[in-house]
Amino acid sequence: MTPGPADLLLVIDVQVDFLPGGALPVPDGDAVVEPVNALQHRFRHVVLMQDWHPADHVSFADTHPGRAPFETIALPYGPQVLWPRHCVQGSPGAGFAPGLATDRASLVVRKGLDPRVDSYSAFLEADRTTRTGLAGALAERGITRVVLCGLATDFCVLWSALDARAAGFDVWVVADAVRGIDLDGSVAAAWARMEAAGIRRIASAAIA
Repeated sequence: MTPGPADLLLVIDVQVDFLPGGALPVPDGDAVVEPVNALQHRFRHVVLMQDWHPADHVSFADTHPGRAPFETIALPYGPQVLWPRHCVQGSPGAGFAPGLATDRASLVVRKGLDPRVDSYSAFLEADRTTRTGLAGALAERGITRVVLCGLATDFCVLWSALDARAAGFDVWVVADAVRGIDLDGSVAAAWARMEAAGIRRIASAAIA
């Protein structure tokens, strides 16, 4: 692949709280920083996503007395995994990973700001009706292909990739520039869902 003016690199949630030692660490999550930085120099268009939760967010286990992280509860919009408190607005953990290049990004989009609704996808919140505005912004820039990297493969990368595909974009995921949480085989299941949706996998070395 040789990126052109209609191609976008979408960098998902490469933030301190998702790195080893963070509040919600993705195993080996810090390993994506180097390939993501290298990829940014190959694309004219780069967008950074940032998880950005209020302190009383509904997805935090400690918002629900008696509940523990990684339990699932029913909310008005459907099942919700409860997470350790992470990426609270303005906190060090919500910041971008040390060493992550941000100067190439033309846009930073924050998600998860509504305390009542979680938001994995870069395009739609978990209620599946509230839009982030990213699809419209990309359409106005003439983007037709979205290439994803970042964290985590089985949650925010997966949901973003599926929603990008549903929005009509050609979608690719850079396999060596993502890492997953992997709850009960969720990484393998994520790749299978993406393949079934017509999302293609590529290595960063194949992007010139």
